[in-house]
Amino acid sequence: MKYRVLGKTGVKVSEVGVGTWQLGGSDWGNISETDALKILHKSVELGVNFIDTADVYGMGRSEKIIGKFLKETKQVVYVATKLGRREWIENRGWPAKFTIEMVKRDIEDSLRNLGVDSLFLEQWHCIPTEMLKSGEVFELLETFKKKGMIQHWGCSVESIEEALICMQHPGCETLQVIYNIFRQKVTKELLPIAKEKNVGILARVPLASGLLTGKFKKGHKFPESDHRNYNADGTAFNVGETFAGVPFDKGVEIAEKIKSILNPSGEITMAQLALRWILDHNEISTVIPGATKVEQAISNAMASSLPPLEPKIHEKLEQLYKTEIEPLIRGKY
Repeated sequence: MKYRVLGKTGVKVSEVGVGTWQLGGSDWGNISETDALKILHKSVELGVNFIDTADVYGMGRSEKIIGKFLKETKQVVYVATKLGRREWIENRGWPAKFTIEMVKRDIEDSLRNLGVDSLFLEQWHCIPTEMLKSGEVFELLETFKKKGMIQHWGCSVESIEEALICMQHPGCETLQVIYNIFRQKVTKELLPIAKEKNVGILARVPLASGLLTGKFKKGHKFPESDHRNYNADGTAFNVGETFAGVPFDKGVEIAEKIKSILNPSGEITMAQLALRWILDHNEISTVIPGATKVEQAISNAMASSLPPLEPKIHEKLEQLYKTEIEPLIRGKY
């Protein structure tokens, strides 16, 4: 496992981390606590030291499982969590504004769930663009940073516009963005600016909800509780979080073309090469694929040990994106 500095935090994190939306046990199908803990232990055993979660993943379940894991492990592990969407769920819509009482409650609950005295990294969780523009939400996190309840803060965003807004605040240390072979705009429109401002970049949805594993066929049916079923067209939240905003059957078709370019062979999988594509961009601090099985966690971690992809592969993937993928992308971008 190789490590990279997480922006202004100065902390060295594993370039492959673990995303734990899956461990919430609802939006990706059921996963037992026992299996979730096995995934975390195996990941850390392989050198992973960065875990991303959110208070709404299983409405606290993901955080609580991580809290249990932190008590069991002897390794130093950096945990990032997120806040903001809980209010959206509870109110069935966004509040007029976030109050200091709301933020205090959310942070205290995350501290309790994780069993820690201070949150390593707290992130706004894809809140409305207008709230980011007002700047008040940033000052709220600054307040709790001064109190010592959080050590660092950043934002998980849906669009380049939102990322640029967040980076205008000097206190923003990290950005979490959707970044994968299906969503390449970040490469030229965000990464150079983030590097200049020394803002750490967390790459989420790196496998496009599984499309970049190359394992799906057209017409595949997901369980009703799986977001790849109920949010395939953005019915519940931003469609970009599901299959990177590309219609599923068309995504399966294009994934085959991507596979032919990546040309996985032997024990190296398409998923690993898709993660490697992200890691070839040095501005990325860490990529955070999820896992529902230990085998997936092992495969994800191994992407760090692969050599960079050849320049001609990057060129072909960029051309495919421009001609066939970009016109298909739906949702905020």
